[in-house]
Amino acid sequence: MSLMVGADHTRRYGELEPDGTGRGQRRGSDDRNRCVTVFYCSKCGIELTGDLVVLPAVPDVDDPNDGRDKKSGRARSTVPRGCCAIDPDPWGAPFVPVEAPRRRARGSGREVMRPYGWETVSAGRRDSVVVHPEDVLPRLTPFTCGANWAGCCGPAGANGPNLACACGSRLATWAADCMGPNELHLDPVRVYAG
Repeated sequence: MSLMVGADHTRRYGELEPDGTGRGQRRGSDDRNRCVTVFYCSKCGIELTGDLVVLPAVPDVDDPNDGRDKKSGRARSTVPRGCCAIDPDPWGAPFVPVEAPRRRARGSGREVMRPYGWETVSAGRRDSVVVHPEDVLPRLTPFTCGANWAGCCGPAGANGPNLACACGSRLATWAADCMGPNELHLDPVRVYAG
């Protein structure tokens, strides 16, 4: 999957990794092995994030209830503030039925509440950019259409993009319900790194 960098150029996610040669710039001697990047809207070019350190993988969530806010029901963010990670697996809508019932595997702690139950798997985009919600939410607005903001205590994130840029591009999905993770996924086709 590629990130768009203008009309005629594409940038591979691998180029954002610490040993890649992408636009991300290394900062200071302590951060020699870290790549720093900023994400922009592909439609209008507005800056969506400040400098983010690219993590080598999406952090594991051992116990999704550890650190969950008692008042809002919201979990701790999967990705720390000031960081991002590329999720290589399909994530979010649409969900497709599982062909044959399987024994339920131990979850990753990052599963969203699916609209049609647990006998489905994500067929959503691969390589979404997972960011801390507070690193991008001030720049995006809720886009509510049908059930895409549905959830008990916050958006479940299972019904497609629910956040839009000021230009109207629906480029992010925030999952922040009390039944799942707290993570914000930027659509890899609708954003680019610079």
